[in-house]
Amino acid sequence: MKYILTCVGLVFVLFLNAQEVTKEGKIYEVKNEKIFLEGKDVTATLSLEEKAIIFKEAAAIAEKVKMEAAAKLEAAKAKEVEAKAKLEAETAKAESVKSEKAAAKLKKEEEKAVKEKEKAAKNLEKEKADAEKAQKKAEKAEKKAKKALEKQAKLESNLKKAEDKLNKSQQKYEKLKRKGKLSPVDDSKWLDKLSKLTEKVEKAKRKI
Repeated sequence: MKYILTCVGLVFVLFLNAQEVTKEGKIYEVKNEKIFLEGKDVTATLSLEEKAIIFKEAAAIAEKVKMEAAAKLEAAKAKEVEAKAKLEAETAKAESVKSEKAAAKLKKEEEKAVKEKEKAAKNLEKEKADAEKAQKKAEKAEKKAKKALEKQAKLESNLKKAEDKLNKSQQKYEKLKRKGKLSPVDDSKWLDKLSKLTEKVEKAKRKI
């Protein structure tokens, strides 16, 4: 059983490098603030809404993994306490037996129990180390997912501001032009300004 737990722990650690998110029958892999589909980076091809949903689910998965790692660590600690209690009970039993034959048998059992305890202690230490490592990786993955969401939100905010500024400037320019209040020089300046604002919007879109 100890070996099975150790193997499960190792597999558990191996799968913490990225989060798999299933959406509309497709399995996306979120890793290092990027989204992969069948090993290909598809971050730039997804819509803002799709990316936000996938990043959010990845953060939830990271949180769940972190909780599972913490539970595994607590279980390992409980097993260690149980092993100590069992050894103490066996020792007490040996002390209560008077016959030489029974004492010899119990001594042999005690030696066996000590060896098993040492072996179990090593396995428990390894399991605890794996669980702690898994927990740290889960926390790191969660932070990365949250950071990606915050970065996405900031980029979207910047894009909206740029688009709003462009729309307002465009409306003001058209209004002035309709009323005939623009000289050729003013018209040229306005067109230059609108061109720069349009370029700023396009740049914000490319960043997303």
